[in-house]
Amino acid sequence: MSHHDKHIISQLRALVGTPSVSSTDSSWDQGNRAVIELLAGWLSALGFRTEIMDVSPDGQKANLIATLGSGPGGLVLAGHTDTVPFDEGRWRSDPLQLTERDQRLYGLGSTDMKGFFPIAIAAARAFVDKPLQQPLIILATADEESSMDGARALAAAGRPRARAAIIGEPTSLNPVRLHKGIMMEAIEVTGLAGHSSNPALGVNALDVMHELMSEMMQFRHQLATEHANSAFEVAFPTLNLGCIHGGDSPNRICGRCELHFDLRLTPSAAAAGVREQLQQRLQTLAHARGARIALRSLVEPVPPFEQPANSELVRLAEKLTGHSALAVGFATEAPFLQAMGMETIVMGPGSIDRAHQPDEYLELSQIQPCVDLLQSCIAHYCL
Repeated sequence: MSHHDKHIISQLRALVGTPSVSSTDSSWDQGNRAVIELLAGWLSALGFRTEIMDVSPDGQKANLIATLGSGPGGLVLAGHTDTVPFDEGRWRSDPLQLTERDQRLYGLGSTDMKGFFPIAIAAARAFVDKPLQQPLIILATADEESSMDGARALAAAGRPRARAAIIGEPTSLNPVRLHKGIMMEAIEVTGLAGHSSNPALGVNALDVMHELMSEMMQFRHQLATEHANSAFEVAFPTLNLGCIHGGDSPNRICGRCELHFDLRLTPSAAAAGVREQLQQRLQTLAHARGARIALRSLVEPVPPFEQPANSELVRLAEKLTGHSALAVGFATEAPFLQAMGMETIVMGPGSIDRAHQPDEYLELSQIQPCVDLLQSCIAHYCL
């Protein structure tokens, strides 16, 4: 193993060993400040100007903008520093300790996506003594796995700005130019509780929810019919009923029931005002059944992303990788960077199939090809 590879693995070991779980469950949620400060220290030592942007009021959630060179344009290499929660008992090794076996690097976030940062830094190292015509920016964000508040804060601030951005999510080094958006929603049905011996004494929220779920199935079919997109492996919007809670006793008319679901939308579905269509269906049902039905967002939605196939960055990535740009079903921070005027793609080492799984790993064989690929992109946009 070369000194170059050992340095990348050493940095990844430090990142994996610095916990930074983000979650909508407060019992799991952690800050990412320690990871940001590690990255800032390494990049400062290479000559990058580093700025840490607080995302949470206490500063424990933060973004990093690290810049080499100056001027307009340039290239952003971006990634998130947080991980999902983990089931420690299902791992064969400590998830917070990088473990090498079978030509793989095992550890929480090794592929999704702490592994991208040491590789991006290694790629940048070759350019620190070269006169860059446009800047190279390494961007690290908070809370992609939960609220995407880090990316939202950057978009609100309108920075950083560049010609192009590569988000290093695990795509097995295939360029991705299109992904679905995601909405996570809750529907609360409020009926009227009463004694179960006489249904007329109340309005059963579970009965209403039964009809509501049938309505949701019809809506799911409508979305699939009207907004199919063959670019995706799952070629239509998906509507997943995730969990349901309601009632408190078998001898009482259920007064309240709540359903949580997610929608993963193709670009045309998102543009069609899907939430407003669903809201109208729910209110029609509420009026017919004499119940109150409220729709609320569990998290802020992430819009779909599409980078035009003929854009410079897509054509460059396809030429360098030899692969046509793909569409994927998972959501990323790409729409937030694109909204700042950058051509954007998703392309990074490792497989998304290993993300959010016990024994997550990054293949050693992905490291050098990713370094080479990023260096070609840096040379194109910065020299």
